[in-house]
Amino acid sequence: MEKVRAKYMGGLRVEATHVRSGATLLTDAPVDNHGQGRSFSPTDLLCTAAAACMLTIMGVAAEAHGFSIEGVTVEGTKEMGTEPRRITKLTFVVDMRGLHLEDKFRKIVERSAMTCPVMQSLNPSMEKEVRFVYE
Repeated sequence: MEKVRAKYMGGLRVEATHVRSGATLLTDAPVDNHGQGRSFSPTDLLCTAAAACMLTIMGVAAEAHGFSIEGVTVEGTKEMGTEPRRITKLTFVVDMRGLHLEDKFRKIVERSAMTCPVMQSLNPSMEKEVRFVYE
């Protein structure tokens, strides 16, 4: 089981540490929620986690089938709701341009993206839109 340690640094900033590796990151509250927006907000990290998870699982699937997705990018956006304040929608554009994949391999990476652990852990009421761009 992986551990993360988070420490409140004041000023609506948090330093999070991945205990095993020692890697750290800072979060900051967004400007629209009393912060200064100097870094990722916690909700930005949820969007980031989903994008990174999709790419990771797509990479695992690609390697298992003998091809690479190196250079593929995902751009993610989030929409916030109120009462309670929460993410209501995540939208991702997966840029696959430059890869010339047969349809069967396209289906493999698309299916793997949607079944990554982060996407599977999100509340079903949250809208999720994923679009793959090949050309």
